[in-house]
Amino acid sequence: MPTNITIPSIAESITTGVLSKWHKKDGDFVNRDEELLDLETDKVTMPILAPEAGVLKRMAGEGDTVNVGQVVGAIEAGAAPSKPAAPAPTPAPAAAPAAKPAEASRSVPAPAQPAPKPASVPVAAPAPAATEVHATPLAKKLAEEHNVDLSRVVATGGGGRIREQDVLAFVQARNSGVPAGAPASNGAARVAAPAGPAPAGSTREKMTPIRQRIAQRLVQAQHTAAMLTTFNEVDMGEVMALRKTYKEDFEKKHGVGLGFMGFFVKAAVSALKAFPLVNASIVEEGGALMIEKHASCDIAVAVSTPKGLVVPVLRNCESRGVAQIESGIKDLATRGRDGKLGLDEMQGGTFTITNGGVFGSLMSTPILNAPQSAILGMHAIKNRPVEYPASSGQIAIRPMMYLALSYDHRIIDGAEAVQFLVRIKQCIEDPQRLLLEV
Repeated sequence: MPTNITIPSIAESITTGVLSKWHKKDGDFVNRDEELLDLETDKVTMPILAPEAGVLKRMAGEGDTVNVGQVVGAIEAGAAPSKPAAPAPTPAPAAAPAAKPAEASRSVPAPAQPAPKPASVPVAAPAPAATEVHATPLAKKLAEEHNVDLSRVVATGGGGRIREQDVLAFVQARNSGVPAGAPASNGAARVAAPAGPAPAGSTREKMTPIRQRIAQRLVQAQHTAAMLTTFNEVDMGEVMALRKTYKEDFEKKHGVGLGFMGFFVKAAVSALKAFPLVNASIVEEGGALMIEKHASCDIAVAVSTPKGLVVPVLRNCESRGVAQIESGIKDLATRGRDGKLGLDEMQGGTFTITNGGVFGSLMSTPILNAPQSAILGMHAIKNRPVEYPASSGQIAIRPMMYLALSYDHRIIDGAEAVQFLVRIKQCIEDPQRLLLEV
């Protein structure tokens, strides 16, 4: 009796994925707990292991979209490792002329036919996984009023629950002419133009689940938040001098390079403590909107990967030193590029930092990472003429960086956002503040 290979439940909000790669061929012998395939979801890429040893029968192809609970293959347990080499159809016809009888040659394909039959049984057996819609009472009421199918609405609440804002965003998108029938898992479909014939010389490829998720979340942030961006500039001279003086000693002692992110994360922690609403988010409870203030500074750091942007979370930054921050960011970035981040490492951030400067960006307006209320954008360091020292009336060439803070105006006032950015500027221009926590 073959053992089915099924797509496991990863998280309540994940119901589908893409079978991105098979590590074993059809008919290969596999060992128990050996990696069989990679499942790519809108959040993480994870390996699916063999439930037991035996011969593999694949029932889904690379690139197929599969549901949680779906059977994608089977393993015929108890088969010897040498068995995959035995059913080679080519040597059998060579032996047939020696036997002469016609019946012998006819018996060659007969053993090959029963092999697919066991596979056909599990294929028909699995039914599509039922996805239960979780929504707040107010969201259900709005859905009824606006004739909205909740299964098509993107959920942003805790545990994959649909909130009032999600329904309103869906209605707004529908009223603006965006196809209302786009599935919730494909946010990109909401903003895509109707597909026509591909122009000559152009190519098309399917968007990966991560890229679809990025598109969906960015559109969602613009629909559900009152987003505004404030700018400032920071003199990087003091931090650069400090880094140059202690870079080698720092790396020898801690085993990690001294970059700029450690300083900016520490500066962000100082600013988040001074302005706790920037470290808060809007949640819904009993149909009413609430402000949830977070006790810890769990800072998400944007990382560019071959499959798209991921934003892993560095937790409890308020209790980390610069070396721990640099080490943690390096680890998250490395595993993010290798596709080895866990789902829990991608959720639960309270504030985000993104550094477009590593790609040469001079200025940008970063989009919120919902449900967070603010995101800090770093940019390229450029030598510019500025007044230096401050209020001296003298002009000097200094290494300057533009900073951008995008924030949700529903919860953060403009004055508070500006002061938050000024606090970061003060910490970077006078790094002793980070040591003294002033």
